[in-house]
Amino acid sequence: MDLLLDSGRAPGDVLVITTGEQHPWAAHELSFGETSYWAQHDAGDDVFYTDAAAAGRAATRPVVVVAVNGGSDAVATALPLALSRAGTLLIVCGDPQQINSVLGAAV
Repeated sequence: MDLLLDSGRAPGDVLVITTGEQHPWAAHELSFGETSYWAQHDAGDDVFYTDAAAAGRAATRPVVVVAVNGGSDAVATALPLALSRAGTLLIVCGDPQQINSVLGAAV
């Protein structure tokens, strides 16, 4: 994330999708309720973190980062969804073997 922001990307340009456990920021923000959490998404002022199960609700952003941190089934649905949400750049982070097994290709 630091590299993206240091390269000039605005925080509101970035959507991060996790496939397993939620990012700690998302878990914290959800503790205040869904309405508050999604209001932050809609404001578009900061990096927004969501899990694969809720990512369908997220809007397109110039940069989408997929953190493959578990959930094999979630990976299979998260990657195509992330591609559809990425306006300019899609970054996939995680175990290459798991990613390749889902995509059926060597990435």
